[in-house]
Amino acid sequence: MPASICYRGTKERVVGRAGIVTIHHDWDKTGPARLAVPETAWFVVDAYHQISKPSPRRKRLFDIALAVILLVPLSILMGVVACLVLIQQGRPVFYKAQRMRAPGESFTQLKFRTMIGEDEDSGATGAHKHWRITPLGHVLRRTRIDELPQLFNILRGDMSFVGPRPPLREYVERFPAIYSQVLKSRPGVTGLATLIYHRHEDRILARCKSAEATELAYYRRCLPAKLKIDLIYQRHRDLRLDLWIMWNTLKIVLGYKDERPRRRGRA
Repeated sequence: MPASICYRGTKERVVGRAGIVTIHHDWDKTGPARLAVPETAWFVVDAYHQISKPSPRRKRLFDIALAVILLVPLSILMGVVACLVLIQQGRPVFYKAQRMRAPGESFTQLKFRTMIGEDEDSGATGAHKHWRITPLGHVLRRTRIDELPQLFNILRGDMSFVGPRPPLREYVERFPAIYSQVLKSRPGVTGLATLIYHRHEDRILARCKSAEATELAYYRRCLPAKLKIDLIYQRHRDLRLDLWIMWNTLKIVLGYKDERPRRRGRA
């Protein structure tokens, strides 16, 4: 298996073909008082090393070919979903978010809208936003159908099938050295960090009852771990790893047993 993660106490270890790194967390303490300072300094040194060349041309050709092939059958499904969103939730059908494809380069990420609109909406989705997710939105998120419009982002060259999740501008501006390396790969619909860490991020943020607590938890606990995994992916990416990530993501989406690494009990 290309990569896995195992837990011993409050440490995460990402091991396998993608290398090894230990990520420290105290999973059971999420109070806002403990989340006052974002902790990414412990691995920021890694970001100053030139760890890989930009994304290879063959990966871009693979993305274009697969996106065109998938758009043929999935265009019907996307049309049906668009009609359901319009009927049940009204306009707009699509959620358009400004994300970064590279330092200094933004793009508009497309998704089907899954939440009740709010004028000032930013940052991670914690428990304080769950009331805004519509019944249809829950289904679209669980099946990841809400991400199908990103096929057009892939064709435009803004995204890839596999890579780091597209970050907000504020994250890139806050940690430019790290993102200058992470974003040498185009942002992806899925990725190594998504596959390994998504469940844990959801669990952490689900316990945050305010926007402030969500932001602090994301900065201190989620973002450092995800960036570390993204740096590992950047060092070791190849077509086999991408295919493994895509295959395991597809199995999870289709309802097969979730084989993502799980937390073990304290040793």
